[in-house]
Amino acid sequence: MSIIRNSIAVLALLASPIPAAAQENYETWAPLTDPFASTGGGGIMIHDYDPVVAGGKCTTNFRAIDPNGAVYRNTIVFEAVEVQGGTLCANGKWRSIDGSASGTTPFRVFLKNGVKRGSAD
Repeated sequence: MSIIRNSIAVLALLASPIPAAAQENYETWAPLTDPFASTGGGGIMIHDYDPVVAGGKCTTNFRAIDPNGAVYRNTIVFEAVEVQGGTLCANGKWRSIDGSASGTTPFRVFLKNGVKRGSAD
């Protein structure tokens, strides 16, 4: 019985949409620039990243451009949570527009008063 209770407690923690670091001051993050370096590395730069919040989600289309100039068109959907007078976009899931690739990202975005800030921490 205690194994079941412990499993339920662990699952409840894992299901939490935003990590326990909710006490972090998101307004200290650097404003997003266009372009910015991809969290995936490899010299890939992210362009046209402009998240919009609607229906409990943050979404944007964007371009990933590799050092050789190849352009990859993608879209991303984050969970949106109201915090610190703004919106935190976390737990992002991206996919290529043509459906050939997909994944997740540690990148998070904080939107407040028209300012968009990002962090991969």
